[in-house]
Amino acid sequence: MNNFIKNAISGSVFRGCLLTLMMIFSTENIWGQENRISWKEALDQPETWYGSEEAQRIADNVILYQNNNGGWLKNIDMADKLSAPEIAKLKREKSLKSGTTIDNGATHTQLRYLAKVYDATQKHQYKEAFLKGLDFLLEAQYDNGGWPQFYPVKKGYSEHITFNDDAMMGVMNLLRDIAYQKEPFQFVNKERCERSKSAIEKGLEIILKTQVEVDGKLTVWGAQHDKDDLKPAKARSYELASLSGKESVMIVEYLMEIEEPGEEVINAIRSAVKWFEENKIMDIEMVWEKDASFPRGYNRLAIEKPGAGPLWARFYQIGTNKPIFVGRDGILKETHNEIEHERRAGYSYLGNYAEELLNKKYPAWVKKHQ
Repeated sequence: MNNFIKNAISGSVFRGCLLTLMMIFSTENIWGQENRISWKEALDQPETWYGSEEAQRIADNVILYQNNNGGWLKNIDMADKLSAPEIAKLKREKSLKSGTTIDNGATHTQLRYLAKVYDATQKHQYKEAFLKGLDFLLEAQYDNGGWPQFYPVKKGYSEHITFNDDAMMGVMNLLRDIAYQKEPFQFVNKERCERSKSAIEKGLEIILKTQVEVDGKLTVWGAQHDKDDLKPAKARSYELASLSGKESVMIVEYLMEIEEPGEEVINAIRSAVKWFEENKIMDIEMVWEKDASFPRGYNRLAIEKPGAGPLWARFYQIGTNKPIFVGRDGILKETHNEIEHERRAGYSYLGNYAEELLNKKYPAWVKKHQ
């Protein structure tokens, strides 16, 4: 036995065992769990991965979840492995789905993913699903250039032009990449590229029109704007009509990527950046504290800490620029920590939203366009 062990360690027996173990772990580990990625990771893989069987499995899921009108529902993990009954149910219910949306990354994220897989595989079904989704986005745009949260349009706050959670800007960024045929969108035909270019031109017009002016000075944008009068509008009980210290960041970043900005765009950028500079919140830090007395086992608090920051409130009162803190009861609070725990721990009211914009992206833009 001793001689066998020596030979196994130094010779071919050990190498053979090691190779076998490596093969096992490369496909499925000893517990039977496959090495799969999550949907959140799906757009951040090496380019070579998008031609793999796993990438195509997820793309097939994306097609199964696609509504008949071309869009997708939100908050679905498209990377989950589906059973045969689940697949059959999705196929049966395609025509029954409602609630196709651009909220929480829906639709424009799926389209970016399908484009990557089609580019890697050249399989027609991925191109066909992508074009169907693109047509959905183009159809969903209002005549004034904005996008509602849901399409077909739902009555209520979902009718508003929706910057909230970067919904409209996610669409605008995608359509701009398509319009100018950036990788991997070179397969999109000329007619759809032209329609995408027209859509972002209309989108730019509504962005400039909705920038809120207070006392003759441009500020930033609301999380959502009324589709008719274009004023900042209320959504859920804790999302009052206000100026957005979060959503406005992605709008400014989009404007800064315009290659030849006109004077109106330049003025919009500079005014928004000035507002961000003037409304930063210093000496406050957001902390997570373990606390077994709360449902999730932790608490989220804003605490005073000299030198901390900058932070920005997600919502500001129009005119006073006072941070808004309000929970599901819709009642304004003086501080973040007065909001009920469910919203305090489950929603972002304060964050370093504009830090990178002010410290890196805007200075680089100024250098490029000075």
